[in-house]
Parts: sequence; structure tokens; C-alpha cells
Amino acid sequence: MSLPHAILTALLEKPSSGLELTRRFDKSIGYFWSATHQQIYRELGRLEEAGLIRALPSEVPVRGQKKEYEVLPDGSAELARWVGERQDPKTVRDPLLLRIRAAAVVGPQGLEAELRRHVGLHRRQLETYEAIEEKDFPPGRRSDEDRLHRLVLRGGIALETFWLTWLEEALAEVGEIALPAPGAGGGAA
Repeated sequence: MSLPHAILTALLEKPSSGLELTRRFDKSIGYFWSATHQQIYRELGRLEEAGLIRALPSEVPVRGQKKEYEVLPDGSAELARWVGERQDPKTVRDPLLLRIRAAAVVGPQGLEAELRRHVGLHRRQLETYEAIEEKDFPPGRRSDEDRLHRLVLRGGIALETFWLTWLEEALAEVGEIALPAPGAGGGAA
């Protein structure tokens, strides 16, 4: 996924200013595609220059007034083209997985605490997603748009559930690994 397509999606959902977009990224899209405020503003300029969006005309132009953007037909066409485009799954790059691999070489000192910290982070994220689902998708709400939005949210819930299950397994494994007793002579000579 790319930032331009995330911005086009957000603007098609609701024309917005750059500030409104950054707030919406912080509350929804940012859960699965994050971007800094600077990246969003920079990309808005590129999209406008490319003729995919435009700033809505203002009744009374005022210096420093925030611009509100909308998607132009070429922007809608680009987003529709991109939705149907083929893309392979992204390779996982997670520092925690690399830390566990490194622990196999240097020992798991401190790893258990980090795994427990991650359990807490993923538990909080899962609670956030579940609260969003309960609030935004009550029973009976089944428009096509709602169904697809909920599908994205369910993906986040499934990922957090996976991480919690896996982290519990990792904690059990790390807990069973016997650390050499001090002075036991377990090192290479």
C-alpha cells in the first residue's frame, strides 16, 4: 500500500483539510498505514500537482486559511486501478523476531521482560480494536461500505489475537530455557 492511495481513499470518504487528514490517520487509517503529518502534507502537494486532487475553492480567500481537498476523476480512476492491481504479500520485518533469533546465539537475558511488554502492547491494541468494533459496527449495520470497513478491522483483531497467542508460546519457551548457572563453565575455552 502506498501513502498516496491511503490519502485518496480518505479524501473520497470525506473531503478534508491536511489537518483533518492527519487527525483521521491518527484515529483510523493509521492503525494499518501510518504516516507523519509532514508526509501527509508533502503527499497532498504531489497529488494536487499530478491532477489527482484539488483544493476546494474558498468563498473568501484568507491568508493562512486551511485548504480542503477533494479527489478529482483522475484520482478516483487511479485508486480504482490500484485496488485491482496485483501485489505480493510483504515480507515480515519485525525486530522482536530478530531479537529472539539473536537470543539463540547470545542467550535470552532480558528477553522475557520484552516479551511481556509486547503482550501488554498487543492486548491494549486488541482492546482498542474490539471497542471500535462494538461502537462502530452494531448488529444489523450491513451496508457494503460498513462490511468492508469491518473486514479491515477484523483483520487487525485477527493479527492482534495471533500475536498474543504467539507471544504466550514464546514466553513458555523462553521460560523453559535453562540459563547456565554462574561459574558453571558453560562457555567456550
